[in-house]
Amino acid sequence: MANKKLTQDFTKGNVSRQLIDFALPLYASNILQIVYNLVDMIIVGQSLGKIGLCDVANFLTFVSMGFSGAGQVIIAQLLGAKQREQLGRFIGNMITFLLICSIAFSSICLILREPILKIMNTPPESFEEALAYATVTISGLIFIYGYNTMSAILRGLGDSKHPFIFISISATLNIILDVLLVIVLNFGASGAALATVIAQAVSFSTCAIFIYLRREQLGFNLTIKDFLTADRELLGRLLKLGLPMAIKSASIHMSKLFVNSWINSYGVAVSAFAGIANKINSVANLMSNSLNTAGASMVGQNIGAEQYDRVTKIIKVIFKISMSIAAILSVVMLTFPEKIYSAFTEDAAVLQVGMEYLPIAVLIFFGSACRSPANALINGCGNYLANFMTALFDGIILRIGFSVLFGIYLEMNYLGFWLGDALAGFTPLVIGIILYISGRWKTKL
Repeated sequence: MANKKLTQDFTKGNVSRQLIDFALPLYASNILQIVYNLVDMIIVGQSLGKIGLCDVANFLTFVSMGFSGAGQVIIAQLLGAKQREQLGRFIGNMITFLLICSIAFSSICLILREPILKIMNTPPESFEEALAYATVTISGLIFIYGYNTMSAILRGLGDSKHPFIFISISATLNIILDVLLVIVLNFGASGAALATVIAQAVSFSTCAIFIYLRREQLGFNLTIKDFLTADRELLGRLLKLGLPMAIKSASIHMSKLFVNSWINSYGVAVSAFAGIANKINSVANLMSNSLNTAGASMVGQNIGAEQYDRVTKIIKVIFKISMSIAAILSVVMLTFPEKIYSAFTEDAAVLQVGMEYLPIAVLIFFGSACRSPANALINGCGNYLANFMTALFDGIILRIGFSVLFGIYLEMNYLGFWLGDALAGFTPLVIGIILYISGRWKTKL
């Protein structure tokens, strides 16, 4: 009975209530990270030099997010299938695999940090500061991988509240250390990097200790052997699903950078509004990602338990909630565009671009809404081919192809690039529908 205190059984009960209860802490965690990033930028923005290093860190993080996301789904399926005897073995193998990856990536990037900074055109005047920042943050990559892994374990078991607590501790500590090391002690970029690494280390450590001490309540046994003995079958599942999920995240990010670079080339007003557009779109994406993450665990458990009718119900509930949110956001956006934009700028030229952008915003809201149920199914069932196809079409072919088609060949300019980006966002919906009709989502990992 103790297991039920920390894990959730999504194979029975009210789907809507479970989904909302599970998704809200995930949404709060995403909001907290955005607030923290804004505060962090304000405190240390002048000390960090250029953003090239951040792009390296983001790319390396995609690997962690992809494999930890895959691990979350596999854990959920094992839990749903009542295969608790395999949980500890899989968790031990996943932790060891991702920690080895983090050490390997850290070692390679530490050796190549100077060439990487030069490739990213780091200005000579800020090179030394950027190098110091790179050395510290890359050395602490193990803590980012570690926390993502621990958080995925808890989410896979149906616990989204404790990851929110641990990320709250990390964000608060990071801000305090930023003030101390950057403002008070004037350590510059290395101080900012050290603050981030220490906060991540604390978050990872506290989360890992919590999981180990509560492993019986969480419903699995974990021994040293589980970390040191490779299970080829379980590791094969992780690699089979984790690789396309990591590629999907990285490819979508890179294609968006491509689109944004073209948009920014159309002048100061367009470039200025692009930043505003990204902030507006992130509101819809945050809720979409929260519903997708929560839904993936719920779908995974029910596929593991072979409760296929309940999977359909989960997908329908996610669709209804996400579409309702998109409709509300669209009405607000179309009714009060001036008031929304004026929170960011009063420049007439920028506001004019914003008015042209309104139809695109509506498309993006509904595209984001459609991605929630589709990705919940694609990720929750663990279909590696569907994830790879999403990475290929959403991340590369359609987003770049549509953007070039509308923006350059049809001479729609910056609106064409925004339109291409918005239409590509519906890719998971198409793939999800094909996957659902085919019935291949009913196959366990």
